[in-house]
Amino acid sequence: RGREGRGRRDDSRTEGQPKHCCWRRMQLPTAIPPLGRPETDMFDGSVPGDAGFDPLTISAWLDSRWLREAEIKHCRVAMLAAAGCIAQDIFQFPGAATVYKASTKMTALHDAAVKAGSMGQMLFWIGFVEAISTAATIQMLQGSGRAPGDFGFDPLGLGKGPGRARMELSEIKNGRLAMIGFSGMVHHYFITGKGPIELLTSR
Repeated sequence: RGREGRGRRDDSRTEGQPKHCCWRRMQLPTAIPPLGRPETDMFDGSVPGDAGFDPLTISAWLDSRWLREAEIKHCRVAMLAAAGCIAQDIFQFPGAATVYKASTKMTALHDAAVKAGSMGQMLFWIGFVEAISTAATIQMLQGSGRAPGDFGFDPLGLGKGPGRARMELSEIKNGRLAMIGFSGMVHHYFITGKGPIELLTSR
């Protein structure tokens, strides 16, 4: 149903609102100007990192909360993965050399972990985290009021106060960059067999 699907914005919500609301929408960023901004609820300018990018109008077919949850999760995983790729070129955990060769890293380390049988433990803990996050996502979609990506985990209280909006924007922007960066690191390893730091410092 394209832009007329169930994700289409309800124009009646804007009735009675000041004219500057429409002007504000005209000022929102558009990732691909010729295509304009998607006319769906997900792109009303209220969520951090809204760049108006949805050329296939996927947000008209799927629940915007589920899409936002998926993006935030991928951002967080990619930031951890990118940091891990870089860390492998800097240091090794004590005892790791007794299980894997010192030169083993990136996708080769994954293959070595499968061969050594240590992937089972990793899959168990990843599955545990996924089970918790899946339950939270289902509750959110059922109307619990939980915001996408909010697990209440903030032991240092960094997300409290007026700086929360800025930190949410930083998280999504750094996460998107990490997704691209991690993809580049993996493909460089496929081609050169070198980690990111090793690739930059080698001649």
